[in-house]
Amino acid sequence: MTPPLIHLAEAQKSAPVTDWAGRIAWVVGLLVFVAFVYWLMRQGWKWRGTLQGDLPELPSTPDDPGAPRLTAGPSPATTPSGGGKPPLTMSGRYHGSTTAGQWLDRIVARGLGTRSRVELTLTDQGLDVVRPGATDFFVPAAALRGARLDKGIAGKVLTEGGLLIVTWRHGDKEIDSGFRSDRAAEHPAWVEALTALSTTTSTTTEHTETEGAR
Repeated sequence: MTPPLIHLAEAQKSAPVTDWAGRIAWVVGLLVFVAFVYWLMRQGWKWRGTLQGDLPELPSTPDDPGAPRLTAGPSPATTPSGGGKPPLTMSGRYHGSTTAGQWLDRIVARGLGTRSRVELTLTDQGLDVVRPGATDFFVPAAALRGARLDKGIAGKVLTEGGLLIVTWRHGDKEIDSGFRSDRAAEHPAWVEALTALSTTTSTTTEHTETEGAR
């Protein structure tokens, strides 16, 4: 047997045996590290919720929320038998809430930190936020401070204009809540309607306060 073949045979016979104990120990260590990081995140979430414990309970939908302000163009599947335009409820996702103007300061108290599916309906009374599997809430018209299009909110970044941000006041705190419609083309109409309602309500409130001061 030629020397090269002898060396090749020896190399094949001396192939290292897999160190399964070392690999298992490495995998277990990695899992422990991941679990530890997850535990730290949960503790941080609980700690933040404790700090925000003074946030009041979220308003619930009134018995008579009023007729929807937004309408969609008629379609064979949704047009009522009496004709006219069907009310538009925006279906999409709720991506979270932050302190207004501080897109990384997440609010987790009262279930506002839970992402979920969402259905929005805007009426003269305010904004009805229905969240399957999470806490529903209602933003009274007097609490609305406006709306805009943006690209990010704590933990979620999309393309420019990909998020509908609704600004509202709850207790002594102003909040930005981020939503994304399943049909993003609806966002501008919602910004316009929410801004119009908040402006109208603000004007009415100021007029009432002025009349009362006389």
